[in-house]
Amino acid sequence: MGLRAIALALLMCACGPNSERPPIPCTEGAHQCMGNELQVCTNGKFTNSEACPMACDDMLGCVLCKPGTGTCSGEVSHACNADGQGYSDIDCDPLQGETCGSAGVCEGACSPKALGLTYLGCDYYPTVTGNPVEQTYDFAVVVSNTTSTDAMVTIDGGALTMPQTFMAPANKATVHNLPWVPSLKLCMAGDSFTCTSSAHEGDVMAVKGAYHLRSTQPVTVYQFNPIEYTKTGASGNAYTDDASLLFPTTAWRTDHYVATWNNTAAVHPSMLAVTAMQDGTTVTINAKSATMAQMGAPAFAANTPTPVMLNKGDVLQIGTSTGDMTGSRVQSDKPVQVIGAHYCADIPDGAGYCDHLEEVMLPVDAMGANYIINAPAVTTIPNGKVEEIRIVATEGQTNLTYDPPQPGAPTTIANPGDFVKIMENANSFKITADHKVLVAQFMEGSTVAGGTGDPAMALAVPIEQFRTQYLFIAPTDWETNYVDVTAPVGANIVLDGMPLTSWTPIGTSGWQLSRVVPLNAGPNGDGQHSINGDMGFGISVYGYGMDTSYWYPGGLDLHQVVIQ
Repeated sequence: MGLRAIALALLMCACGPNSERPPIPCTEGAHQCMGNELQVCTNGKFTNSEACPMACDDMLGCVLCKPGTGTCSGEVSHACNADGQGYSDIDCDPLQGETCGSAGVCEGACSPKALGLTYLGCDYYPTVTGNPVEQTYDFAVVVSNTTSTDAMVTIDGGALTMPQTFMAPANKATVHNLPWVPSLKLCMAGDSFTCTSSAHEGDVMAVKGAYHLRSTQPVTVYQFNPIEYTKTGASGNAYTDDASLLFPTTAWRTDHYVATWNNTAAVHPSMLAVTAMQDGTTVTINAKSATMAQMGAPAFAANTPTPVMLNKGDVLQIGTSTGDMTGSRVQSDKPVQVIGAHYCADIPDGAGYCDHLEEVMLPVDAMGANYIINAPAVTTIPNGKVEEIRIVATEGQTNLTYDPPQPGAPTTIANPGDFVKIMENANSFKITADHKVLVAQFMEGSTVAGGTGDPAMALAVPIEQFRTQYLFIAPTDWETNYVDVTAPVGANIVLDGMPLTSWTPIGTSGWQLSRVVPLNAGPNGDGQHSINGDMGFGISVYGYGMDTSYWYPGGLDLHQVVIQ
């Protein structure tokens, strides 16, 4: 038989019916699209489930429009929202190197298409929230540029009378101070004790009160309220600090729940703040406690959804000195930023000393059902000082389990917007819920065991949103800085070029904790650190001075999470 005949015989054999490979089985409950037909995996095979009347998306199912599509009108994109439930008009900003492309959406390194749904972006709205800190201290943003290209950053709005521009060098973190927005800060006295000794309501409508930060390269942005622990010329330490990881507008959404702390001694309000990115944004707030009509803000009755209109850059901050804003729901017809905050909270109630709280809230569709909790340490209690934990439900009859078991921890939340507490807990454990939940952690005051720091708040990051790399900042003038790293058992994690080798398992969850302290000034001496791993992991960053502290999640993805 000639070579050609042999080859033909082999080809016929390879293509025969017995050589076909069986299809790869799909994961039960997964879905995919075939045109506008939604298919769901049942018994290992995709079968037709529903004919979508408008559009189908592999991640979201039947939608009104497919994310990543739109139409151009000049350099304005009429783009499908990330949830596929409507459209938003987005300026393809030349300051961010964007143009409106053939798919009808903005294109370029800073475009939503290129960025995806993460904490990295080019367009942010830093927002001051009420804080009694002495006005000598500085509200600041920190811009971390992880790219190899210098970024030009432009900031306008807020208390600025003209735009400011500065360079954020490649692979560095840049601190930029900004003036306080007096109406949002709530008190501009010369010392913090004057501001904490009198009552302050948190209600204000600050027209164009937010800062608008735009970058020519994808960056990470944090806000520090304030950034210093001590400062030359101040009458004393800052005392009331906290920090927030900001989300870029490309990851903003339209449905949020709020976590914060209850009012302190009927003097210091529990607050929330909403910032709009588009004109004509209707925001409906179902506040858990009544608020007053003042400084342009309308009154909100408890448990009564109330609409209000915001334009681009406007900030609505509302607060209660008689109740608690935790569990409040904020829904909008266009994407917004929601911050849970507190003017000066005692944690636990009656324990000194009060401190400012703030954190940007996760949107509902980016929440998960699995969280790892690690109590923050102090130098005198290296394995974790007691903390307070709040879990907010997004659906009724939410069931909770813990690994390892936490005696006395609640196991059920009855209604959406209700929350449960885990008090005086110093453990590491995994929370598993059968519906999406929002989980917030709270440091306790310096008069509680440990004798250092004061209240601060951070959101726990869902395991579903863990990443394999982060760039984060820890200010170098604080007495002690920490990073807590949560990773799967067996993961290889490298911080500033050095592998982490000290790990503590968390129950039987398959997760482990490495706590790094003292966190030094970093390779460049500016407090910037890089960390990466071969599996998805989470980080929590915090620091202490005398009677003050800050705390924030070091980063996360913000994609849509579907709970089956």
